Amino acid sequence: MVLIRPSTPALSLVEVSTRGYSTAGDWITDMPELPEVETIARKLRPHLLGKTIQDARLRWPRTLAFPGTRTFGERVKGQVVRDVTRRAKYFILRLSDFSLLIHLRMSGDLLIKEGKINPEKHDRLILSLISEDGSLSNLVFNDTRKFGRVWLTAHPEDVLGKLGPEPLSRRFTPAWLHTALHNRHRLLKPLLLDQTFLAGLGNIYADESLHLAKLHPLAASDSVTMEQAQALHEAIRKVLKEGIRRNGASFDWVYRGGEYQNHFRVYDRLGKPCPVCGTGIERIIVGQRSTHYCPTCQIVR
Repeated sequence: MVLIRPSTPALSLVEVSTRGYSTAGDWITDMPELPEVETIARKLRPHLLGKTIQDARLRWPRTLAFPGTRTFGERVKGQVVRDVTRRAKYFILRLSDFSLLIHLRMSGDLLIKEGKINPEKHDRLILSLISEDGSLSNLVFNDTRKFGRVWLTAHPEDVLGKLGPEPLSRRFTPAWLHTALHNRHRLLKPLLLDQTFLAGLGNIYADESLHLAKLHPLAASDSVTMEQAQALHEAIRKVLKEGIRRNGASFDWVYRGGEYQNHFRVYDRLGKPCPVCGTGIERIIVGQRSTHYCPTCQIVR
């Protein structure tokens, strides 16, 4: 999810954009999900690995969830980026002694800017980096709506420990899913969005998964049979892998490098024909989230 813009005399820019407005220009409530954050991590990794953080400019104190401003500045300086990864929807920099966690929320961007830079209006955190050859760059967290958060901690599980399993991990099996669904009595769609239940799944990929599995978003979680759990397990993994392969979905954000939005089955396709049966896709609100489904393929039983 890296877009290299034409360089100017001042700088060259490598940008990852996940800002939240639609092609119609209206603000929406969706945020980057597992495939988008995974793509960001993969694209930023070669630009960050091995670099040392020289300085940190925190331009909006509330962006920092932990620790305090002074402690953050003292601890982050001199840290070397050892790895760039992801957990659920959290972007993670593994540093020499700490982990830097970033949640983009609804409007966060991560950008790499080369050389010396002047902050832009919505830049909330700027980490100045130096490579072994002495070249300078910056990791910029830009967040228009100020919902994004950053943590610097030696114990990332303090932040991540309550998250559910990764849907692409070995822990996530059909048997686990069936048991977990029956341990709760909740509507299926909101449960899939619960990050303590399953990590990384959001509004887009939940809708896509439920359609592929032929399950209604309003179905009771403890009504799902083992056969349906197997279908849902397969569907979740399939749509997430396809989302990653296509660099995520980009119509919801400024970044235009992803293409999964061109292959949606139901999401954002109100009134358009279901790819399976041809029935018009319908939209309802479930748990305060816009939900798209096929009334023929996905029936509440």
